[in-house]
Amino acid sequence: MRAVLQRVAGAQVTVEGAVVGEIGTGLCILLGVARGDGAAEPERLAGRIARLRIFPDEAGRFDRSLLDMRGAALVVSQFTLIADTSKGNRPSFSRAAPPEEAEPVYERFCHALREAGVPVQTGAFGALMVVELANEGPVTIVLDA
Repeated sequence: MRAVLQRVAGAQVTVEGAVVGEIGTGLCILLGVARGDGAAEPERLAGRIARLRIFPDEAGRFDRSLLDMRGAALVVSQFTLIADTSKGNRPSFSRAAPPEEAEPVYERFCHALREAGVPVQTGAFGALMVVELANEGPVTIVLDA
C-alpha cells in the first residue's frame, strides 16, 4: 500500500459533476493498493496516519496529529500510485491489485481510520473522479505500508 497525504484547508471529490465527498481542514489521502496487501497493512497505515504529527502547533512546529486537530480525511483510491516506471516511457500497473482485491482493502483502510476516531469521506472507488483541494503549507507526505 502507498498513501500520499496532503494537508488541506479543504478538499472535495466530484463524479459526473456531483460532489461525492467533501471535507474542511484535514488530510486528502490518495491510496494505492498493491497485489498481496492484506488485512494488516490498512490497519497499520490508518493508525500511523491518524497519529502522524504534521499539523502546526502555536509555534508553527509539526506537533499535532489529525486526531489532535479533530480534522477529517478524504480518502481517494488511486491505483496509479503503484505504477512501475523503471522501463520505457509507459508506466506498468501490474503490481497494482485488481479492483476486486483492492476495494475490500481500501474499505478496510477507511473503516480503520474511522475506528481511530477520524471522520472519513471518500471518493467513488473505480470511478473517474475530479479531486479539488487547497493544499495547506504545502505539506505532502508519502507513506508505504
